[in-house]
Amino acid sequence: MRNILIVGATSAIAEAAARRFAASGARFYLVGRNAEKLAAITRDLEIRSGQPVHGESLDLDLLDQHPALLERVEQALGGIDIALIAHGMLPDQEACQRSVAMTLAAIHTNALSAISLATLLANAFEARGRGALVVIGSVAGDRGRRSNYVYGAAKGMVGLFLQGLRNRLSGKDIQIITVKPGFVDTPMTATFEKKGLLWAQPDQIAKGIVAAVEHRRDVVYLPWFWRWIMLVILHIPERVFKNLKTIVINLGLQGGLLLY
Repeated sequence: MRNILIVGATSAIAEAAARRFAASGARFYLVGRNAEKLAAITRDLEIRSGQPVHGESLDLDLLDQHPALLERVEQALGGIDIALIAHGMLPDQEACQRSVAMTLAAIHTNALSAISLATLLANAFEARGRGALVVIGSVAGDRGRRSNYVYGAAKGMVGLFLQGLRNRLSGKDIQIITVKPGFVDTPMTATFEKKGLLWAQPDQIAKGIVAAVEHRRDVVYLPWFWRWIMLVILHIPERVFKNLKTIVINLGLQGGLLLY
């Protein structure tokens, strides 16, 4: 039976992942901001796993609270085998462009809080000699795009940090897994028009997360085809990429604006 910490447990992807882990037997400590939703997820997992589920509501932007949080998790579970960092928010790009404060707040939530937790968890795993850290990033972190570059910059920061962490801990029985979903139908994307084959459901991503842990992956794009989409996007020359929106409009390429 594995002890699993899920941070951002009320997100749709995290909830779906917890259900999959519960099916194979797991003990949980859940952390989320919405206390009411967290309580509902806790009850559901207790029924599914047949085990008591620990958890608490916490504002993860309070970085000074992170060490005490992990101490409480250790006391409740007696150790952490897998930690899933899944919290975050999708900022309004245009609002961020007008406000330095909003930009920094988005980066604080999506990058700095995740990096804080990842550092503490990696150190705990290193001291213990084993563990798996899974962090949900985004394909948006692979290249800056005009439609969401504040969010993308934060996710890109996390991805690069995890890459260094993975190298630092290489050769040890510690997994550092970066998960890069594409478009996922969740409450965070409620205002998006969700059409086409590029959209995935949370459980599809959850299935990929569980598989990444089992197969000891380093970086996973979910669904799988995003690896090849982003490979193409990364190799578009900057002079072309800057004008991609105009090119897409002129050629009438459906779905191109969504990618840009």
